[in-house]
Amino acid sequence: MREHLKFYIGGRWVNPVEPKVLDVIDPASDKPNGRIHVGGPADVDAAVQAARAAFPSWSTTSRETRVAALERIADAFERRLDDMGIAIREEMGAPQWLARDTQAALGPRHFRAAANVLKTYAFEEIKGANAVLKEPIGVCGFITPWNWPVHQMCAKTAPALAVGCTVVLKPSEIAPFSAQILAEIIDSCGLPPGVFNMIFGEGPVVGSAMASHPGIDMISITGSTRAGIEVARNAAATVKRVHQELGGKSPNIVLDDADMKAAITGGVNSVMMNSGQSCRAPTRMLVPRARMDEVCAIAKEVAESWAPGDPAEGSRMGPVISEAAWQKVQRLIASGIDAGARLVTGGPGKPEGLADGYYCKPTIFRDVRNDMEIAREEIFGPVLCILGYDSEEDAIAIANDTEYGLGGYVQSTNLDHARAVAARIRAGYISLNNAGLDINVPFGGYKHSGNGREFGEHAFGEFLELKSVLGYAPAG
Repeated sequence: MREHLKFYIGGRWVNPVEPKVLDVIDPASDKPNGRIHVGGPADVDAAVQAARAAFPSWSTTSRETRVAALERIADAFERRLDDMGIAIREEMGAPQWLARDTQAALGPRHFRAAANVLKTYAFEEIKGANAVLKEPIGVCGFITPWNWPVHQMCAKTAPALAVGCTVVLKPSEIAPFSAQILAEIIDSCGLPPGVFNMIFGEGPVVGSAMASHPGIDMISITGSTRAGIEVARNAAATVKRVHQELGGKSPNIVLDDADMKAAITGGVNSVMMNSGQSCRAPTRMLVPRARMDEVCAIAKEVAESWAPGDPAEGSRMGPVISEAAWQKVQRLIASGIDAGARLVTGGPGKPEGLADGYYCKPTIFRDVRNDMEIAREEIFGPVLCILGYDSEEDAIAIANDTEYGLGGYVQSTNLDHARAVAARIRAGYISLNNAGLDINVPFGGYKHSGNGREFGEHAFGEFLELKSVLGYAPAG
């Protein structure tokens, strides 16, 4: 049983102002496996004051000082990959292969990527006799999710620290173990007190207090579209910058000239990994209607290789995060059946032999229409919808007929053909032929999937203000 009852504020581990205990539930057993304290507005205020006090000196440190700090964090992180992998497995039920080697391993990669960008990043641009200066925005508040906890905490924290901002982090209260370890890692690296602060709390309490706090200059949230809208509302009165990475219902257009075996296998695997709990998962697979039977035969075989089981015992797929998440997945599976979509595999209920824990059957529907609830709502579970199309124009229209625009996928053996279709998809992150994640190119969405970008040099801009200085350079 883990107990994390202190917050990291001003370089020290401190008790919350008004302690409130929250049990952390192991999704693999639906039993408590830890306790944390969750905070309130007074804790937010303490963390913000510490971050504001640290900002003047941290924002004026040299590039070399910040590069060295980021590299120390990456080195310390790598020494604790085993600890981090176990923490992720326990808090969100990810199997160890995924928790350590994929999820945890992204943490040091983000800090090294930010250090590499920082080494050559231009904070000053001369335009004739004038200059455009890029200066850190100030105190940044981060609200991060439970589904890729380390990835999202580090994707925000690393570039913010790199450009000279200070940070107040609120990780997900239902997956807090990895955040505790991240704070311990950063604490071990000798950053000035107040540069990085971390408090546990619930979104409607601590998240709202952060979004509305006048001492926070910029708020960044990764979460549902509903949560992102609420953060933006709370932030409006203080006119702070709001960055949002929100939901998705990504289309995967399998063109008739695709390698069907590779395309369908990669698409199904991308949905089932992380138990379907990825915002950019290609959960709407669009295939030529005449090849529906061929596609479904491949998809069924691939999905059934994702056997759910205890993540501590080497399973390929773990549970979904919570009872509420499980109930949502079950409701939407029932909705698909009621709407007339045909089950290829899976379906309602728990897998055989898994009575405890929040396990779902890997599920595939065929003959889905794009007006069905399962094709429009983000299910956030191991559920794939296969939709037929009659022409390429039809496929592109279906792909774009969604309120979301986070990710898109195109499959074709003709790269020029894939590129042409990708150019017409209204989404911020497109994968051709199941190309994998790259943290050096910008990540973010169109429409209700948010605004702003993460990763690489593009993330730096989210944390910088532009200042024009006229007459900066001598007249030539």
